[in-house]
Amino acid sequence: MNTRPKILIVDDRPENLVALETVLKDLDVELIRALSGNEALKATLHNDFALALLDIQMPEMDGYELASILREEEKTARLPFIFISAVYTDNLNVFKGYERGAFSFITKPFEPQILRNKVKFFVDKHLQEISLHILNEDLKKKNDELENANKELDAFCYSVSHDLRGPLRAIEGFAKILHEDHIKDLNEDAKHLLDVIVGSTQKMDQLIDSLLLLSRTGKKEITKTIVNISELVQHTLYELQSHAQNGKTKILVGELSPALGDVSLLSQVFVNLISNAIKYSSKKEEPIVEIGCNQSNGENVYFVKDNGAGFNMKYQNRLFGVFQRLHDNRDFEGIGIGLAIVHRIITRHGGKVWAEGEVGKGATFYITLPQIQEI
Repeated sequence: MNTRPKILIVDDRPENLVALETVLKDLDVELIRALSGNEALKATLHNDFALALLDIQMPEMDGYELASILREEEKTARLPFIFISAVYTDNLNVFKGYERGAFSFITKPFEPQILRNKVKFFVDKHLQEISLHILNEDLKKKNDELENANKELDAFCYSVSHDLRGPLRAIEGFAKILHEDHIKDLNEDAKHLLDVIVGSTQKMDQLIDSLLLLSRTGKKEITKTIVNISELVQHTLYELQSHAQNGKTKILVGELSPALGDVSLLSQVFVNLISNAIKYSSKKEEPIVEIGCNQSNGENVYFVKDNGAGFNMKYQNRLFGVFQRLHDNRDFEGIGIGLAIVHRIITRHGGKVWAEGEVGKGATFYITLPQIQEI
């Protein structure tokens, strides 16, 4: 299959067409001849051209008339063409050529290298447009695939939310009936097993909620406004105060610059980071959580620091994965999705997330958001 760019050359004198073919023979193109305007129009019906070289002085239909018709046809409306003439070389005719939509004007006798360079420019441009079209088609295909995947994910989430919750509700319900109506008939081992069943169903319910939240944060449309991070953090601390060791945790809040982002999603980020800091420092005699902000390279760098359990830095790449936990559930309860949600939200805002820590000496989690540019 011939994939070389095609160039239409139009001239009523065969010797001129031969001259053009000789000049352009070293270019990797296919030259299509036309000895008249009508032949040229017929050629455009069966070929897609990268460029047309048009003689102006021709019988029946001159180059100007041909150019006007080409511009009116949908298929050739954007076809670049170059006028080549030995007669109509005055400024008035050159202007008339450009007025008809010519991309360039060459007078005879022409310098072969100049013509080759001009033709090569338009051929390269044509090839770039084809490449861009292919890339756009590939992108459209991938977007369609992504949309289908999202629909499948929606269906899966619906199944998780409804089909799994039904059996869980039944298990929890029957366990409660046993506890309320038959607790006196159960020995201590049976009571313990019953408590394990209830606890497991509740944990599974929390896991389903977390999976659905992770899915929604990946698809929720971001509505960006100027967010007062100081107020957002204070509201978060108010909501979390009942978990802060009844006031035992000392929380230090520095100056927090405002950010451009989705307030509901950023609220989820700080809820997850601060609640984690409170949880993992809770076993300390004097638990401390510090929340602050710095500026670096045009970004606001927010951090949440604690003096708690910390982590081994060689496992830091696992921190933001789904169900990736670095601590035993018997020491610190959790699902293992909170940091994955943080990573997804901040990434969608164009920011970065990372952490630093040391076992037994606490951890610091960082997120970045673009600074608000003053007008």
